[in-house]
Amino acid sequence: MTAYRNYQPELIQVTYRVLSPTLVDPEKRAKAIALGQTTDTWTPNANSGLAKLKKHTGVVLGVDERPHTEGKPYEYFLTIGFPTANIEDDIPSLLTMIFGKVSLDGLIRVETIELPADFLKQKGPGHGIEGIRKLVGEATKPLAMAIFKPCVGLSPAELGQMFYELALGGMHLVKDDEILPDISLCPAEKRLEAVLKAAEKAKKLTNQTTIYALNLTGRPSGLVSKARALAKLGAPCFLFNVLSYGYGVLEELRGVGVPVMAHPALAGAWCGGADTGFSYATILGTLMRAGGADIVLFPSSYGTVALPSKDTNQIGDALTKPLEKLKRSFPAPSAGIYPGLVPQILADFGNDCIINAGGGVHGHPKGARAGARAFRQAIDWCMTHRSFAGLSEQIFPELAAALRTWGARPSPR
Repeated sequence: MTAYRNYQPELIQVTYRVLSPTLVDPEKRAKAIALGQTTDTWTPNANSGLAKLKKHTGVVLGVDERPHTEGKPYEYFLTIGFPTANIEDDIPSLLTMIFGKVSLDGLIRVETIELPADFLKQKGPGHGIEGIRKLVGEATKPLAMAIFKPCVGLSPAELGQMFYELALGGMHLVKDDEILPDISLCPAEKRLEAVLKAAEKAKKLTNQTTIYALNLTGRPSGLVSKARALAKLGAPCFLFNVLSYGYGVLEELRGVGVPVMAHPALAGAWCGGADTGFSYATILGTLMRAGGADIVLFPSSYGTVALPSKDTNQIGDALTKPLEKLKRSFPAPSAGIYPGLVPQILADFGNDCIINAGGGVHGHPKGARAGARAFRQAIDWCMTHRSFAGLSEQIFPELAAALRTWGARPSPR
């Protein structure tokens, strides 16, 4: 079996998983990708082989031919190095280079992308984990976030009242649902105005800042100017459906100066195929962080829309591992989260995470304010305990009620 890997950190290093029903020469296949996505054509012409093309030509950096099982496809991991000279210092042109037409060529999937220091200059989150912590005034503990549920169909005043209850309960952040656009029933400016009034009113009682993530939507040509206008009105954070609008828009929004929370909508279409597309860690981890997302939402491995724990762990690692001078992005595991999952979430992601819940807050038997308190109590308890054994119902009544309602996940090992 062939297996080697060379590292050239000045190149964009992409590892593909390739499956084939028949035995192929992995070196030849890797070279075809490297050349086909850079300077080669299917038939030579007068310019083929010019010396000046060398700095634009992809190179094979690694081949890993996996042991074959009878009746299964042949499996190869191929690593290609791409020159940064071929792109415009943005993620859209990078994606076209590394996975443009080759994405149509059989069972091929991008597993990892390693970005060079030269490409990462002036990229990454504008605020990151440390910046978000400063905004909410919490230096060390995990943060708690709630979603407006329901969201579509309610008026700005109704959402403002919902925000008020969640803020009184202690939520650090509250976000729009990603499916709420700027519609006449609930315009973005009007709901921002209502929520900011509610936030100010709640802060006078709690002395805590609760950040609102406003869903930024509209025609792409006007999104940046719209974001700037909303920022002038006081928008403290934007929720943004990155894969709907494109990484290029995310990169532009970084310059507005307001934190951006990236939603994973459409990620299943990009990453859900086991043998094609991209890995979740690449799309929701590496590229979201490079593009400038300060907070990244993704399905946990134990909620209603669950990803395999391998994927969620890799996403969390891609968002927070040391990487040149890039700030870290806040991981926000989501979908079907309730207070009984908090010990597992902290075991998986540590204290630098945002615990995001919708139904697990609003479905509390005593209402949304109590649901928010239950999450804050769960975080406080789990800072010093690995499970809810010994929990005092008198000291943590809202948490105890939540545990009776939904239970608790077994203690993590």
